[in-house]
Amino acid sequence: MPVPAETRPITQPSWDLGGIVAELASLRALSQRRRYRGRALPELPSREAVAAIVEALVAVLYPRHFGPGALTEDTIDLFVADTLDHALRKLRREVLCELRFGNIDGVAKPGQLEQQALAIVADFASELPRIRALLDSDIRAAFDGDPAAKSLDEVVFCYPGVAAMIRHRIAHRLYSQNATMLARIIAEIAHAQTGIDIHPGATIGESFFIDHGTGVVIGETARIGRRVRLYQAVTLGAKRFETDDQGRIVKGGDRHPIIEDDVVIYAGATVLGRITIGRGSSIGGGVWLTRSVPADSIITQAKARTGDTFDDGAGI
Repeated sequence: MPVPAETRPITQPSWDLGGIVAELASLRALSQRRRYRGRALPELPSREAVAAIVEALVAVLYPRHFGPGALTEDTIDLFVADTLDHALRKLRREVLCELRFGNIDGVAKPGQLEQQALAIVADFASELPRIRALLDSDIRAAFDGDPAAKSLDEVVFCYPGVAAMIRHRIAHRLYSQNATMLARIIAEIAHAQTGIDIHPGATIGESFFIDHGTGVVIGETARIGRRVRLYQAVTLGAKRFETDDQGRIVKGGDRHPIIEDDVVIYAGATVLGRITIGRGSSIGGGVWLTRSVPADSIITQAKARTGDTFDDGAGI
C-alpha cells in the first residue's frame, strides 16, 4: 500500500549546490573576461523592464483596447499621459544602459550619454502619433483583406499580424535611433508572442497585412512597400552570407528582398537575396524565388532547378 506523501520521511537533497554554483561562476567569469577583456562589467538592459515598457506603449497607442476597462472620455487622456510619462522615463533608463554598454571603452564625455539617451527618447516620443497612424493603416488593411474579420476592434484585439506590427513599428523606430539591442529585445518578445519573426531593421510601408502569420520571417535589410500582404510561413531572407578571408561572416550589407507596392505573397513562399519583386506582383504559395521579377508578375511553382546549392546555412 503506498505511503501517503505527508508521512514520507524528508530526505536531504542529493545535488551539490555549492559545487554547481562555483562551477557556473567560473564559467561566467571566463566568458566575461573574453567578452569584456578585463574591463568593468557594464549594466545590461533588463528584458523584463523592456517588456513592461512595450506593453505600456501598446496601451498608450490603443488605450480603449489595452488600457484598463474603466476608461471614459473624461479619463482616457489622463491615463495616456500618465502611462506614457512613466514608460518614457523607464525607456530612458534602458536606453542609457545600452549606450553605456556600447561605451565600454569609456570614450564618451561626462554627461554625454545621459543627454543622448534623453534625445533618443524625446525623438521616439514625438514619433508616436506617426506610428499610430501607420498602425491604423495596417489595421484597416487587415480588416479589408480578410473576409473573416467582423470589425476593426476584432482585428486590434485578435490578429497576431497586427500585434506583431504594433511591436515592430515601436522597435523599428528605436532601431533607427541606434538603440539596436532594445529593438531586438522587443522584436524577440513579439516573435515569442505571435510566431512572427520581423527584424527591427526591416522597413515596412503603410497598410501592411500579415494574414495568420505563423512562421513568417522578415530579415533585417528587407524593404517592403505600401499595401503589401503576406500569408503564413513566408520568408523574406538572405540567399547567402558573405565571408572574409578567415571565413567569418561579414556583418551588414543589403541581403534581403525589396518588395514593391501592392504585392501579395502567399503561404509558404520563400524569397531570398537582394532581389526586387515588382509592383502589383503575386507570388504563389510554396514558391522558391531567388531572382527579381518585373511589375505585375504572377509567379507560381516551377520544376526543380539544378545548379542552385545552399550549403552551410545559406538560404536563411
